[in-house]
Amino acid sequence: MPERITSVQNPRIKAAAKLRQRRAREQQGRTIIDGVREIERALAKEFPLLELFLCDELLVGAEADALRQRVASQPNLQVYDIPRDVCEKLSFGERSEGAVSVANYPVTSLDACQLSSTPLIVVLEDVEKPGNLGAILRTADAVGADCLIAADARTDLFNPNAIRASLGTIFAVPTFEATTAETMAFLRKHGVQMFAARVEGAVSYEQVRFDGPTALILGSEAEGLSDRWLADDVTNIRLPMRGIADSLNVSTTAAVLLYEADRQRQT
Repeated sequence: MPERITSVQNPRIKAAAKLRQRRAREQQGRTIIDGVREIERALAKEFPLLELFLCDELLVGAEADALRQRVASQPNLQVYDIPRDVCEKLSFGERSEGAVSVANYPVTSLDACQLSSTPLIVVLEDVEKPGNLGAILRTADAVGADCLIAADARTDLFNPNAIRASLGTIFAVPTFEATTAETMAFLRKHGVQMFAARVEGAVSYEQVRFDGPTALILGSEAEGLSDRWLADDVTNIRLPMRGIADSLNVSTTAAVLLYEADRQRQT
């Protein structure tokens, strides 16, 4: 039987609630996962969960039943039974699905990255908005990208809001972090073609081939890519903009490029 916790002042609850803050996540080396689908997907991919807090009153529906079945097969996972008010203390905003988990941060070093023979890689430089990171991970998962590399990231990769925005696909797409210099060296070492998305890119994305080893490189919405990507072995590409706007949201740009790469690889 799960241990019962009834007070929001319980030390485990207080420690988990602190993980909403980046400083606490960095200090503890942990993050918090909020949501039935997200936790079920984390378990399915053997993500390093430590604690799971469940509120039976809120756990309803087929996805909740699937989560219960998954939890039953995890004898080493520490599960706690909590009431609604404690669950709401842990949950984000108005969303309270009755399941919140604490997990260790995984290894995100590029040394752990394994590529296929013709990898499709997403590189995000200076990413700062967890929502964009999560949205891009959803598309990367949809097209079967090998991995995502956050270069000089301004947000922690497993920010709870990134996890939520990804709908748990962050657990399915190998995700790494490195400096821009380390990322470029890694791509060159593995013979990966580099395509940098820029408003002023010399070549339209429709004119290049993404069916070989490919890295699609995107920058922050505020500043775009740094000049470090202005290298002879980097092709600067653009999306045609025929209206008054000069660029798209970075997650939209990523979706266009990833699906074009997927289309080319399927033909």
